Amino acid sequence: MSLGWHWSSRVLTASMLGAGAALAGIGLTGTAAWLISRAAEHPNVAALTVAIVGVRFFGISRALLRYAERLTGHDAALRQLAEIRVSLYRKLETLAPSGLPLFRRGDLLARLVDDVDSLLKVSLQVVPPYLVALIAGASTVVLLLWLLPAAGLLLACALILAATVVPTLCGWLVQRSEAALAETRGTLSTVVLDLLEGAPDLLVFGAAPDQLLRAEQVDIRLKGQARAAARTAGAGDGLTVLLGGLAFWGAMVAGVAALRHGTLAPTLLAVVVLVPLATLELMVGLPPAAGTYLRGRQSRQRLNEVLLAPDPTREPTDPLPLPSAPFTVRLSGVSARYGKAGPWALDGVDLELAPGRVVAVVGRSGAGKSTLAAVLVRFLDIESGCLSLNGVPMQRLTGASVRTVVGLCEQAAHVFDATISDNLRIARPGASELVLRDALDEVGLLDWVDELPHKLSSRVGEYGCHMSGGQRQRLILARAVLAAFPVLVLDEPTEHLDTATADALMARLLRPPPDRSVLVVTHQLAGLTEVDEILVMDGGRVVERGRYDALVERGGWFARQVAREADLIPPG
Repeated sequence: MSLGWHWSSRVLTASMLGAGAALAGIGLTGTAAWLISRAAEHPNVAALTVAIVGVRFFGISRALLRYAERLTGHDAALRQLAEIRVSLYRKLETLAPSGLPLFRRGDLLARLVDDVDSLLKVSLQVVPPYLVALIAGASTVVLLLWLLPAAGLLLACALILAATVVPTLCGWLVQRSEAALAETRGTLSTVVLDLLEGAPDLLVFGAAPDQLLRAEQVDIRLKGQARAAARTAGAGDGLTVLLGGLAFWGAMVAGVAALRHGTLAPTLLAVVVLVPLATLELMVGLPPAAGTYLRGRQSRQRLNEVLLAPDPTREPTDPLPLPSAPFTVRLSGVSARYGKAGPWALDGVDLELAPGRVVAVVGRSGAGKSTLAAVLVRFLDIESGCLSLNGVPMQRLTGASVRTVVGLCEQAAHVFDATISDNLRIARPGASELVLRDALDEVGLLDWVDELPHKLSSRVGEYGCHMSGGQRQRLILARAVLAAFPVLVLDEPTEHLDTATADALMARLLRPPPDRSVLVVTHQLAGLTEVDEILVMDGGRVVERGRYDALVERGGWFARQVAREADLIPPG
């Protein structure tokens, strides 16, 4: 699905109402001009009655039509906003989490906010102004051709130039900067987001001034591009005003000449002169509309990049039912990668997770450990090999059903700005306080919770800012334990924990009940002595596998890493 230009009936209705309001304004100008000119001749009041009523009619109808036009136009824009945002969020749901790294987070935020707003402005600031100018301009030209053909021809030429040449020139000047503007807005959002989220680390390492300087430089570049666009818009407004002045003086000269030759009534001179000014005021919004259209086109392209991004997983058209417990997950020759042209993140991996079995996956950063976890929970589809659950290919099961069996506890899992109990009940909404306390005790966090003034009702703050990194990590683990997945995948479960706490926690987590299997993805090798099998990955491949003691005796990467960790841990 991609975004196109959707002009709803509400946009057309708003344009018609706007044209009515514009015609009422022109009628008000012409009627008032005739009324003042005729009143100067001191006629009988009865001769002015129709014009007086006309002025009142046009004045009231103009305000009412303008209000209705704004109401209808904004209703159309807000409905389109809802449609676009829902489409984008649905697409992001299919992309998350494995497809989101294709976009920078700050740039993605700019697309969801700034680019959507730019696209909506096309419905309000491009389509209605052109339709209003076409309808009102044509009607006024016909009126002037009837009153004074020369003035009508002059107005027609000015309107054509104001509606075609000036917007085209402005659009040509703006076109070069619109792509740069959108890209710079996305860069600024990314820099500011990185600055805000990484503020503590930046301050600790003294890197905050450099990041602030970078944000300031991007902001200066954005301001320069915006000033250039504003100068272009100002030039367009100036050319439109110039055409209005030329039409005014042309109508004045033609009207005076017609008045001398007796082909124009004296009371109509003001009408012939002032009506072109009122009409050309409608053209002032057309040069900015050209820039708005180009900006909207660029925004539509950026939004379509999100909507047309390939999904990392494909749901089956005819899914099979979930097999019955107990569950065994098998991988045989599995290969996977991010994007068709990317390198292999997994290359020929074999693995079996049977009930009661504990497997650890280790390796340096970028070896493919997290990709293996993403494949197991169907965040990423495999390209070759076989991935099955109790013998049923996982590609034939829906992602939602797979994730009721295989649960992933990520290192960077989200902690909500809510109470401890609310964060835990995400995993099991109806859990009692006793069950929550058991889960906290399982990860060694219960003593700390009992020391808090409000116990389970204590708020953890935004992103768990009221907790230490280790406490936050154990809260996430408690949530995973509470969910009681038959197959549990733990990604760096001991991150931010001291050695003693990490060893105690691993001892608990690596003793699953007989009907549950556990896969531990970690770069810390301490505490893995009792796991059933250890897989050492490098470049997406399993380069070593076996139990702890056997891998140490083999003298490979695992043995060297164990020795390195032993040197780093002080004695005692």
